[in-house]
Amino acid sequence: RYVGTMVADVHRSMLYGGLYLYPGTKKMPGGKVRLLYECNPIAFLMEQAGGKAFTLHPDTGYPARVMELQPVEVHQRIPFFCGSIEDMNELEKAYLSAAKTAGGKIPQSKL
Repeated sequence: RYVGTMVADVHRSMLYGGLYLYPGTKKMPGGKVRLLYECNPIAFLMEQAGGKAFTLHPDTGYPARVMELQPVEVHQRIPFFCGSIEDMNELEKAYLSAAKTAGGKIPQSKL
């Protein structure tokens, strides 16, 4: 189910389970949600609730913990994924497998 607002969708995922996914697209390969004031607060709450949040590292394409990513600019946008620890581990394995198959980097425009 998709409500269309990040807070509502993540809240629903926390209550009923599931994932919140906002990957990069062909038009915006770097993602659309902002790291500093959208992703970091939600990632913090998700981790405190026992979940997990990651993005794709801009250089390698491998999954990276959102809370460890150093902002480069105030309005930096990133692909964002969060949810329960079990679901996120499964998604992370899929992205790792795709990155290894693609020679170490997932082409963002192909997502």
